[in-house]
Amino acid sequence: MSFLQYEGCNFLRQRLMLSTLSSRPVQISNIRAHDDNPGLREFEASYIRLLDKLTNGTRIEINETGCVLTYIPGVILGGKVEHDCNTERSVGYYLEGVMALAPFAKTPLHLILRGVTNNNKDPSVDSFRVSTLPLLRRFVPAEGVDVKIRKRGVPPLGGGEVVFVCPTVRVMHPLQLLDPGKIKRIRGTAFTVRVAPALANRIVDAARAVLNKVIPDVYIYTDHFKGIDAGKSPGFGLCLVAESTTGIVLAVDQTSHEKSKGLDQSLPEQVGRETAMMLLDEIWRGGCVDSRNQTLALLFMALGQRDVSKLILGDLTGYSIQFLRHLRDFFQVVYRIEPHSLKKQFVSRIEQDEEISEGSDEEEAADTGPKYKMSCVGAGYTNLSKVIS
Repeated sequence: MSFLQYEGCNFLRQRLMLSTLSSRPVQISNIRAHDDNPGLREFEASYIRLLDKLTNGTRIEINETGCVLTYIPGVILGGKVEHDCNTERSVGYYLEGVMALAPFAKTPLHLILRGVTNNNKDPSVDSFRVSTLPLLRRFVPAEGVDVKIRKRGVPPLGGGEVVFVCPTVRVMHPLQLLDPGKIKRIRGTAFTVRVAPALANRIVDAARAVLNKVIPDVYIYTDHFKGIDAGKSPGFGLCLVAESTTGIVLAVDQTSHEKSKGLDQSLPEQVGRETAMMLLDEIWRGGCVDSRNQTLALLFMALGQRDVSKLILGDLTGYSIQFLRHLRDFFQVVYRIEPHSLKKQFVSRIEQDEEISEGSDEEEAADTGPKYKMSCVGAGYTNLSKVIS
């Protein structure tokens, strides 16, 4: 049996996810071999255990020091799965790797994840709801995909609970997403858990002070959890989403610092202001997909039928660039990348009062980041294990 050989702990989820989809075994060596605490971390082992629950026939071998991982993938089963996530990383860390596998399971997936729902390392569950799900619905039946937050949990103790439901597909259809449109409104959710609900209003005021200078249509909801639904640790945070005239959404989020890190306690005004600036930076990047969802879109395009898929992206992240290399290794899919120019990003106040005219597209482009047209021919991937009802 031939193994794809990799070294180091970086991009572990990418390699295991693509190995599972392609049925190509991998061997990863030198995992923190020179570190004071060598081998896999607990949150990485937790992700591997989750993959083991989602699949049947998977063989996983880890050496005594934890520095060498051998992974021989099985079949993705789906069904009802429950998993307690390690609190070092949020539920988003695990959900990000599962969303790419769920459409290719044997039966529809009903996944319950428990742990931290919001932190500053990984995408929050709110971001998945407002930006990743709309992207996923472009490839799978829209009525069957959902993410529900039953309980919120912030670091360090977590205590949140999230339900992810996804149907299965047999093939992925090609994607043509070439018009990001202009940003016409901004929405958001400010949440608080085990703290005074008034803190959410302070977050909203700070975020609006930044965003209203750019666009007038800004509305941020407040969401206060209490009792058993509020998890085990106090905290607050904000998720913002920018919506365009063509239905494209760009999302960012920020959560307060936990006390155990030895950092200064976050202020609500600080969280609101920093999240607003992060959203403006994401809008500057632009594209039809936000930076955190680039890899999911690139994967589903590569797995599509043998036809051309095209997508406009903003500046590629380092994570996405490495993902393109892995797609070449596992599926022999190579992308054509061309520079692309776009018009200005925001709808003006006059255009919001009136219907956007055709002539407005000829206005000068604003100072935005570089854009790229990503195009590829799909690998023709087929989900042979899908149960046909």
